[in-house]
Amino acid sequence: MKYGTKQIAEILEAHVKFIKGEPGGNRAELANANLAGASLRGANLTYAMLHGANLEKADLRETKLGGADCSGAKMKRADLRGADLTETNLAGADLTEAQLGGAECFRADLSNAILRGANLRVVNFRNTNVHGADLRGADLTSAVLRETDLKGVDLSGLDLSTTLMPRGWKAPAEAKK
Repeated sequence: MKYGTKQIAEILEAHVKFIKGEPGGNRAELANANLAGASLRGANLTYAMLHGANLEKADLRETKLGGADCSGAKMKRADLRGADLTETNLAGADLTEAQLGGAECFRADLSNAILRGANLRVVNFRNTNVHGADLRGADLTSAVLRETDLKGVDLSGLDLSTTLMPRGWKAPAEAKK
């Protein structure tokens, strides 16, 4: 698969050198790239620039995306199971029906992200910005929301029985009929 004049494999190789501070290293600049359906399983994309990229149905299992800019990315039905999304910017990203089971989202930015129908089982959302996120139909089984500010986040209709909620969190009272 190519992006511009380079093969994705070349870009990823130069990016690993960038992360390690080695000669010939260059940050992966994949903003607005069409990577739909790409297999990037286990790739190290720490600090990569993926703003607005099309990653629909991409295989990103166990991928390292810590500190990456994935804001506005199209990630519908992407497979991010076991991915490291620590401090990743996913603001405004479309993660509809994405698979994030077991992902690490510590201190990530998911503000205004679309997570409708997403598998968020056992995801660590500690200190994650979820303001304005659309979680309708998401599966939060055993997810960790401790130390996460949930003010203004609509969790109605979600099964939170096994979700680790912030200390003192109380479900909002049902609207009067």
